[in-house]
Amino acid sequence: MKDLQIFKSPEFGQVRTVEIDGKIYFVASDIAKALGYTNTSKAINDHCKGVTKRYIPTNGGNQEMNIIPEGDIYRLAAKSELPGAEKFESWIFDEVLPTIRKHGMYATEELLNDPDLAIKAFTALKEERQKRLEAEQQIQLDKPKVLFAEAVEVSKSSILIGELAKILKQNGIEIGQNRLCAWMRKEGSLCKSGENYNLPTQYSMELGLFEIKKTTINNPDGSVRVTRTTKVTGKGQIYFVNKFRNGEEIA
Repeated sequence: MKDLQIFKSPEFGQVRTVEIDGKIYFVASDIAKALGYTNTSKAINDHCKGVTKRYIPTNGGNQEMNIIPEGDIYRLAAKSELPGAEKFESWIFDEVLPTIRKHGMYATEELLNDPDLAIKAFTALKEERQKRLEAEQQIQLDKPKVLFAEAVEVSKSSILIGELAKILKQNGIEIGQNRLCAWMRKEGSLCKSGENYNLPTQYSMELGLFEIKKTTINNPDGSVRVTRTTKVTGKGQIYFVNKFRNGEEIA
């Protein structure tokens, strides 16, 4: 076994390597920790196939540690949920390995001698990178939705149905007040007829989607008239926006 080499990164910490019979091995816990695994022992047991043990020099003397070949780095990286996993791979394969490899080969003998492993490793990495890219793109698409929901949740004010229609338009849903009221009646959120026409149903009131604002008007003849106005609560605004965003069709 050749002397221990230590590579340090401000972002990922240290990675210790040793060379055995011309083959490079990494201290398994260093790799698992850098890839964001909280339970490094479980990650190593679950994903690594080439684990072996060697005594590694430490400040407290030689300690027996698990070491892994390059192929197991691919396996751990493919299963890692760390956003910076791809960057860690680049550091290992673009900086660390070229520094310690004799012949400048980018693929290890393990991968070269096992085409199936190489195909699986690179396929897994490609799929993982695609998933991360899609997740990042989805985050960008969801930003307006998230900001809207957060703003509504902290707001205690209710709005008119016409104002909700404007919010829906801002979120890419083409609908006006009349069509929205018609949809709410059909959907069962508003009453369809009688003196309660366009007022919230009992069910939607129990859900906390609406509130009714009552206004007392004194007529010139001395009589009193009470008007009732339907208003959409903050919870209701989120409910209806999400319903349309999730593909609800407008009649």
